[in-house]
Amino acid sequence: MSAPAAAAASAVLDFDDILAEIGEFGRFQRRNYLLICLPVLFAAANSLSYVFTAGSPTYRCYVPGCDSLDNPNYGADWVSIAVPGSWSKRGQFTPSTCDRFVAKGSEPEGSWPLYQCSADNFTAETERCRQFVYGSSERTIVQQWRLQCQENLWKLAFVGTVHFAGLVVGTALSGYLADRYGRKHVFLICILFMALTGVAQALSWDYISFLVFALLNAVGTSGVYPLAFIIGVEMVGPRKREMSSIVLNYFYAVGEALLGLSVFLPDWRQLQLVLSIPPLICVVYFWLVPESVRWLLARNRREQAGNIIRRAAKVNRRDISIELMASFKQQELEAETEPAYSAEGVLTEREDNRIWLAIKQVAGTHILMARYAILLLIWAVNAIVYYGLSLNATSLSGNKYLNFALVCLVEIPGYSLAWLFLRRLGRRLALSGSLLLCSVTCVASGFVTLAQGDWIPCKAAIEGRHSWSCANWLVVTLFLVGKLGITSSFAVIYTFTAEMMPTVIRSGGVGVMSTFARFGAMLAPFVPLLATYYEPLPLLLFGGLSLVAGLLSLLLPETFNRKLPDTVEEAIALGK
Repeated sequence: MSAPAAAAASAVLDFDDILAEIGEFGRFQRRNYLLICLPVLFAAANSLSYVFTAGSPTYRCYVPGCDSLDNPNYGADWVSIAVPGSWSKRGQFTPSTCDRFVAKGSEPEGSWPLYQCSADNFTAETERCRQFVYGSSERTIVQQWRLQCQENLWKLAFVGTVHFAGLVVGTALSGYLADRYGRKHVFLICILFMALTGVAQALSWDYISFLVFALLNAVGTSGVYPLAFIIGVEMVGPRKREMSSIVLNYFYAVGEALLGLSVFLPDWRQLQLVLSIPPLICVVYFWLVPESVRWLLARNRREQAGNIIRRAAKVNRRDISIELMASFKQQELEAETEPAYSAEGVLTEREDNRIWLAIKQVAGTHILMARYAILLLIWAVNAIVYYGLSLNATSLSGNKYLNFALVCLVEIPGYSLAWLFLRRLGRRLALSGSLLLCSVTCVASGFVTLAQGDWIPCKAAIEGRHSWSCANWLVVTLFLVGKLGITSSFAVIYTFTAEMMPTVIRSGGVGVMSTFARFGAMLAPFVPLLATYYEPLPLLLFGGLSLVAGLLSLLLPETFNRKLPDTVEEAIALGK
């Protein structure tokens, strides 16, 4: 088919017009949307499982003669006289992890009455130990491969580095493959690859094998959410796009929070198996979930697209107009007059050329390059601030499993705020407003942190049991509001980016943006170190970055209630 004919075909088969006939979010779309959301639960959990599988449990040195051989007590009353450590303002003692005081003389083990150790039994000198007492039943790779003490901390941190490296590779790779081979097939491959490598990770035989499978697991995991998002956005009409993206984020937040239930699965191998085995059932999606109709139309696979549209109309109990059916029949006949393509790669080569042609067109367009550069910056800022706030949440104390779940669940109000903003303000103001909200609260939190010493009169009346001041509570509140704002921004940027990309490179474009954000996430762990120079500097930096990104987002075109651009020309026209 000639280029003008192809353009005409695209005009005739505008999928937004088709959805107006068969239903923007009917029974057919609701069923498939639920199916693509379920794997996102496990992808979210797998993306953060290393926090618990490679986490450092609470432990201290075993003290011969004081600790019971059968049932040692981590928090015994005598620990402070046998193990060096630090005292908090609340009078709570935290023992050193790998040092203990040297015992006087050469008393044999067990010569002192258990739990009646005296300071007279020990000198002021310390020694290293190789036997430990743990504060809970939690078992991670620390116990599995003896990764205790300061010299092994880098090995635990390196698991996170490897995880982010896998996310970078997987996000870029899955986006390109989805544009070339289809959303559905790459989506299924990512789910199954995530599940199989997760099981292999649980069966790791040493630290190196654990790292290898953690890397591969991140590669598979990284493709599940972005492709679920693309499939969800492409199957619904313009008025339902923000709903499809926000509800998917609800599933992601709940999936993250489910990791808090690992309190009932303290063994890291059990936890990893529970997260990895259930997604294997998604192999049936090959027969249940259809390919993206927009992708099929963009690839001129009209017969397949027509079959899915007919099935959707039947399930939604809607009638397809005679004109629409005639346009399908006419274009199928035109397609039959085109030269046949061999299965050995000629058609694939042509599809590849379509992608590279669109990329060249974008690269030669100053308007689109400027827009996408702004988007790249905003994506990076989102990642740095989002992960940075999570790492900087030291004010939250208590049960770590409960805290983890709450920090994840607070994202749901953020996504709800994004949904409200998207519907009431449009994409551009929703993004800018979310970032500016985060900016204001981060800067305010930084100044409150600096002024905490001047808030002594606000000490709670129950000081002695709780020594939190008004400033402490205000810092935590501002932190949560800031996390809410950046979560809302992350939700909006996915929808906004997808709606500015032409169909032929939409999945790859979102993948590039997400990949760039992963590089930003790699910088997040280093930002809290700035507090050693100036205590509120990390929060002020987060606020400044959010402010710049929020102002730049006002330069982007509005896409609310506009049809998804199928070509580069339509993408350029969004700003006109």
